[in-house]
Amino acid sequence: MSKLNVDQKTIQALFSDRKADFLIPDYQRPYAWEEKECQTLWEDIFSFAFPDDDYSKFDSDNDEYYLGSVVTFKNETGKMEVIDGQQRLTTLMLLLRAFYERFGNMQDSNSVATRENIEKCIWKTNEFGKPDKNALKINSEVASDNDKTEFLDILKSGRVNKGQKSRYAVNYRYFQEQIDIFLQKYPSYFSYLPTRILNNCILLPIEAESQNTALRIFSTLNDRGKPLSDADIFKSQLYKYYSQKGDDEKDNFIKEWKQLEEQTDKIFHPQTGTPMDELFTRYMYYERAKQGNKSSTTEALRKFYEKEHYALLKNDYVFSNLRQLAQFWEDVSNLNSDRFNNDNVLRNLFILNYAPNGMWTYFVSVYYMKNKDNWDNSEFEDFLQKIIAFIWAYALTNAGVNALRTPVYAEMINLVEGLPVTFSDYKFDKNLLTTILQTYEFSNRRPITRSMLTWWAYQNEKQELLSLDTVLEIEHIFARNRQENEKSLKDENNLECLGNKALLEKRINIRASDYRFNDKRKYYQGYIKGETIKERTHINELLELSSKDDFNEQDIIQRNQTIENRFIDYLRKEDLLNE
Repeated sequence: MSKLNVDQKTIQALFSDRKADFLIPDYQRPYAWEEKECQTLWEDIFSFAFPDDDYSKFDSDNDEYYLGSVVTFKNETGKMEVIDGQQRLTTLMLLLRAFYERFGNMQDSNSVATRENIEKCIWKTNEFGKPDKNALKINSEVASDNDKTEFLDILKSGRVNKGQKSRYAVNYRYFQEQIDIFLQKYPSYFSYLPTRILNNCILLPIEAESQNTALRIFSTLNDRGKPLSDADIFKSQLYKYYSQKGDDEKDNFIKEWKQLEEQTDKIFHPQTGTPMDELFTRYMYYERAKQGNKSSTTEALRKFYEKEHYALLKNDYVFSNLRQLAQFWEDVSNLNSDRFNNDNVLRNLFILNYAPNGMWTYFVSVYYMKNKDNWDNSEFEDFLQKIIAFIWAYALTNAGVNALRTPVYAEMINLVEGLPVTFSDYKFDKNLLTTILQTYEFSNRRPITRSMLTWWAYQNEKQELLSLDTVLEIEHIFARNRQENEKSLKDENNLECLGNKALLEKRINIRASDYRFNDKRKYYQGYIKGETIKERTHINELLELSSKDDFNEQDIIQRNQTIENRFIDYLRKEDLLNE
């Protein structure tokens, strides 16, 4: 069980502790509080310390104001790394420094005592309690915060100039202004407000035994904040690694990491985690395969990278590989014909974007990493054909993405070892697969339905390459409403079979609606209404079907059989059948 030190403390008790040495680590995000948050804090604290604008109504022995928790852990240098509470700690330091500055020329005993108390909160002290004005109680190493030096300079000097526009400077000026207003209104009671902040405002410091424990606590406590991602932690390790190589290497890393974040934000949209987490995940499968790990149980992302104190990240090639992998996936997302100068590769990549699960992205990532230095689009085409056939058929015979891990992980290892991808141990029984195709309920809610229809659309050689931004829906060629009105289908199950479904652009699907086929044709073909041109569909098969006068039950049955036969032939061509 993890050990925790938890004991609520006043601001003074926490900050003036001689052992207090707070570090906002490099992997944290930049300071985010703006003036509105500082205003809220100031108004809340003032209302607490001066109830009804009356200093005498405050009970210094019993009144407390809770400011929240601070989650830290002691790092290898003995500093308290701040996992949660960065915004509060930073802002409170700015507030205390603004108060300290105004006490500069005050000689009354209360002012002198308060100034000395604040002094011990901002600067480290020696064993006699004397402050060292060169040693602050807090430091920031946030890699992506270009203004952190300004924050530290404000704490040291107590001054900002008009040209300083950082959030630190803006917030510090706000506190200075509010303190000046307060001083004018309550000159005789000026010391009471900072003293009550120090003695009666409470923080809950939670000191964890490790970084991982601290991160788990933060995720548990803070449902409003944005917890540090796995990629934030990896950034920390990479930052430390490149910092050791010199300032130029460090600065270059910071620049390239920022570019990488911007790039991944555009191309990855994961359901969980950040876009950068997704990049690290896709790369993980390559390194995992290199290790010969074919276990169907995949460990958590951070667990994988943190082995041996993040040893994997302490290699130049890793960050280079990550940047190359990100560029590859950007080119996939754009269907870049310069990189993929092969029409069939582009068509297959489009199909894979409608795969029944996301496992293909890891598989393709491993393929890219293995072959990036000797790239051959013809070989890539063969690989894509193989995995489309396998993944589609496996989704029909073995439901669930987890089931796919066993065969795919084994083939990932074959990939990195230079062996061909064959799935030789997982071939499909032709008769069983045929039966499944004939009896499977291809409802619109099942991902495999859209997957099959996308694959089928591109079996038409005349099908043009669509943009991945195209919004496609599933069209019932023989409309449900038509059956309700006509009752012309002897078997209503034919409504939901593949033979009656096709992809269709959303805008056209809305127009085509539940019309009879004879009426739908014009929507497939496009038409002119007044001065408005209604664009045709770009699904070539529907254009070809629109030349027919009708699409009836026999057409559904025939088309369905054609799709099934072509899919079986597709698997046969890829040597994935046992016959």
